[in-house]
Amino acid sequence: QVKFVESGGGLVQPGGSLRLSCTASGIIFTGYAMAWYRQAPGKQRELVAHIFSSDIANYKDSVKGRFTISRDNAKNTVYLQMNILSPEDTAVYYCNRRPYDDRYWGQGTQVTVSS
Repeated sequence: QVKFVESGGGLVQPGGSLRLSCTASGIIFTGYAMAWYRQAPGKQRELVAHIFSSDIANYKDSVKGRFTISRDNAKNTVYLQMNILSPEDTAVYYCNRRPYDDRYWGQGTQVTVSS
């Protein structure tokens, strides 16, 4: 059974940082590009960043230079380092394959940026 478990969210002030983690099970991790998605209140889920097994990464324009996605294939884990956070980054963050599979959404981790 495929499962993605996200962690690391929280409440942070504008300009602060957080590091999200997502551990995968039930898949051959190195066989997939992995991605972070987010869903803000009242908005559709959107792609934030994705990374291939080769470590080539791509980012949504609004997070370029602030967020860094990485993966540890030995631990079946993908990370999202988020710096210089702004209130517009407030959302529930999810990881999934890229392209995503609707069967495998986890519970996500809440990120709230507020003073």
